[in-house]
Amino acid sequence: MMLLPPSLDDMVGANHPVRTISQVIDNLDIDPLLAKYKGGGSASYHPRMLLKVLVYAYTTNIYSSRKIEEACSQNIHFLWLSGMQKPDHHTINRFRSERLRFVFRQVFTQVVHMLAAEGILSLKEVYLDGTKIESAANRYTFVWGNALRTHKEKMAAQLKELWQYAQSVAKEEMGDDTPTDFTPISPEKVKQTVEKIDAALQGQPDASPKAKAKLAYAKKHWPQALERYEAQEQILAGRRSYSKTDPDATFMRMKEDHMKNGQLKPGYNVQISASKQCIVSYSIHPNPTDTLTLIPHLEQYQSDHGGLPEVLTADAGYGSEQNYEHLEAAGVEAYVKYGYFDKDQSESERSKRPFTQDKLHYNKEKDCYICPMGQAMERIAIYSKKTESGFSQTLSKYQARNCEGCPLRGTCHKSSGNRIIEVNHNLNRHKEQARAKLNTEQGIVHRKRRPVEVEPIFGNVKENHRFRRFLLRGIEKVEIEFGLIALAQNLRKKCRENARKAA
Repeated sequence: MMLLPPSLDDMVGANHPVRTISQVIDNLDIDPLLAKYKGGGSASYHPRMLLKVLVYAYTTNIYSSRKIEEACSQNIHFLWLSGMQKPDHHTINRFRSERLRFVFRQVFTQVVHMLAAEGILSLKEVYLDGTKIESAANRYTFVWGNALRTHKEKMAAQLKELWQYAQSVAKEEMGDDTPTDFTPISPEKVKQTVEKIDAALQGQPDASPKAKAKLAYAKKHWPQALERYEAQEQILAGRRSYSKTDPDATFMRMKEDHMKNGQLKPGYNVQISASKQCIVSYSIHPNPTDTLTLIPHLEQYQSDHGGLPEVLTADAGYGSEQNYEHLEAAGVEAYVKYGYFDKDQSESERSKRPFTQDKLHYNKEKDCYICPMGQAMERIAIYSKKTESGFSQTLSKYQARNCEGCPLRGTCHKSSGNRIIEVNHNLNRHKEQARAKLNTEQGIVHRKRRPVEVEPIFGNVKENHRFRRFLLRGIEKVEIEFGLIALAQNLRKKCRENARKAA
C-alpha cells in the first residue's frame, strides 16, 4: 500500500520513445496550427498536446480515434503525454481532419530538417518509389469513365434513329434544316430534339407505338441521365474511374489483395522520397501509374524544402521522355531506369531480340537506319503526338526499301509490306544517357541502394505496423493521415538512433 500514488514521470523510462517524441514536438514552431483556433468559448485542449498524442498513437500502431481515446484513459504513456487530460474521439478526429489541414506538412518538414541537421537523413540524395494504399471507400461503389462514354454513345445513336424515323414518317413537319449529328450529346440538345420529334409525331396516326414509347422514355430519363454523366465526368477529371463514397480515390490493382485474384480496389498512389530509410517528402496521387507522379512529386518536394535534391534515383516505372526532360531541365542528377534496362544488361535477353529497332545501326549524317541485311531504311515521315499527360512527342518513321525475298524476313519482321519502324530520337538520347550513368561505379551504387532505402519503409509501414488502408476519405485528409504515418516512421528512426547512442 502507498500513502500517495506514484508520479507518472517516475513510471516512464528515461530513454522511452515517448520522451523523444514529446521533446521533438516541444521544439517545433506550431504558430500556423495555433492560428487555426479563433479563441473564445470554453477552453480547448492545447494543440501541442493533441499533436503529441496523435503522433505517438501512429508511432505505436494506434490509428482509430476511438482507440486513441481509450489509450488516453488507460495507457501510462498517453496519460503522461496528455497530462492526465482525456480528449474524446470527436476532439481527436476533428483535430486530425480539420485543424491539421493545410498546416501539418509544415510540422512534418520541420522534423525532417531537424533530422537532416542531426545527420539522420540527407536532403541531397534521395530515392523515389511509390506504393498503393486502399481507400476507406466502399469497394463496390465504382464509376467507370469508359462506361459513361459508352452510355452517351448509345444515347446519341438511339436519338439519331428516332430522328431518322421521324424524318421518314413526318418529313414536312420535321424540316431539313436541323443537323442530324448528335455528338457531342448534351441535355439541352436532347430536350430540343425530343420535343421537335414529339411535336412532329403528334399528328401522325400511323406512327409506331414502339417509337413513341422510346421517345417518351427519352423525354423522361435522358436529360437527367446526361446531367448526371456530365457531373461524374467532372469528378473523373481525366481519370478512368472513381468511387462514389470517396470521389478522390481511383480503382487500382493492389498487391495486398486478400482474394489473390487481382481485384480492383479504390485507393491512392503514395509516392515518397527516402533517405537512410526515412521519409524526406511524400505526395498522394490518384494516378495508378508511377510515370505521371514524378513531376508533381518533385514540385511538392520543392515546396516542402525550398529546392530540389541534387541526386535522384528511381526504378523503370519513372523512365519516360517527359520525366527525363524535366529532370534534365531542373539540373537534377538522375539515376532513373527505363523499360527493358535490366534486360539490356543480360546478353541472353538481348539475344532473344536481335532485330528490334534499338539493335539497328543509325547513320546520323544520312538520317537513316541500316536493316539487318545492310540496306538503308530512309525516313518517310515526322509527326507529333501527345501522351496521356499532354506531353508532346516528336516521332520519325523509317521504311526499308525492299523486303521482298529477304531471307531474314520472318525473323526481322512479320508485316506484309516493307518494314517500317517508329523512332523517338529524343527519348533514345535520354536512354543512352541513363544507360551510361546507371552503369558507372556511382550508378551501380545507387541502383543497389534504392531497394534498401525505400522497400523497408513500405514493408515496415504495411507489415510491421499493419497500415494497409486509410481511415479517412478525401485526398486532403488522406494526405494528413499518411503524413502522420511518415512522421511516425521518421521518429521511430530517431528513437532507435537515440537508443543506439545511449547504449
